[in-house]
Order: sequence, then structure tokens, then C-alpha cells
Amino acid sequence: MRGNKLSNISFMKNKNGFSLIEMMVALGILSLIIIGLVTFFSGGTRAWVTGQYQLEAQRNARLSMDRMVKEIREGKNITSGSETSIAVLVPHFDVDGDIDYDYTVTYALNDTTIQRYTNPLIENVLTGEAIFKYYNNSGTEVTSPDATVSKIHINLKVDVDKDDAPDITLNADVNLRNYGLQE
Repeated sequence: MRGNKLSNISFMKNKNGFSLIEMMVALGILSLIIIGLVTFFSGGTRAWVTGQYQLEAQRNARLSMDRMVKEIREGKNITSGSETSIAVLVPHFDVDGDIDYDYTVTYALNDTTIQRYTNPLIENVLTGEAIFKYYNNSGTEVTSPDATVSKIHINLKVDVDKDDAPDITLNADVNLRNYGLQE
């Protein structure tokens, strides 16, 4: 019977609860854990958003480059060009495969945007390097483009985060498919 009284006394001693200091320490530790988790997840969210912007910019740059390459490749000859602009004479074929009419496709750098005619195509293009380089039939670079140009090298450097360093670099060599085509 005596053992039973002792267990009741030890049980009564443990009913005191937590002290204020114990609660403050537990709250401090819990706060540090929550702050660490919030920092971790907010950093992950920022990285994901940045990655999405980068991915979208890269996708748009590739689509734009594909469009430029496709239209320039169909060209008969270069009507005008510089390091930052190009105008290509492109034949339009009718159903029978005969040339129906020719039209000119123009791409030009305006500030940091490459435009197709007046419509923006690629934004945040870095300037300072030649975007378009022109080559004749023998593969020699031509400084002033004319009707002898049969190949164009396109070099695009796009700065997504605007830190003046290229985030996306795209290159393409385009041979004019209809070069020298007579009507």
C-alpha cells in the first residue's frame, strides 16, 4: 500500500506544466525553423519564376529565328543589307509552280528589338556585334551586300535579365534556296 502512495505523489509533482523560459525557448526554435522554411520556399519560387521567364524568352527567340531562317532561305537575292538589317526578295509561287510575284521581306534592328517590317519579332537583342553577315558563292564574306550574296550568317544574342550579358545565343547559316532563280 505504501508503494501506491509514492506513485501518486510523483504523479502530482509532474503536474506543474512548462515554465515561461521553456515556452520562450520552444517558440524561438520554432520561429527559426519557420523562417528557414519560408526563405527556402521563397527562394525556390523566385528561381522557378526566373526559369520560366528564361524559358519563354528562349522559346520566343527560337521561334523568331526559325521564322527568319525560313523566310530568308526562300529568297532569290538580297536587295539591301547591313550588319543590323536585311531585305530579301522572295518569290511567291502559284499552284502550277510558276512565280506569281516577288515580295520583299525586311528584318531590321531598331534599338534592341529586331522587327519584321514594323512588327517586333525579338526583343532585348544585344548590339555591338554583327547580326547579319553575308557571303558570296565562293564563301567569301561580302561587306556590302548585293545580288551576289547566296549565304547569310545570323548571330543573335538576347539578354533576358538586362545585365548586358547574353543569356541566349542563337546562330544560323542560311543558304538562299532560290538564289539565281530566273522567272
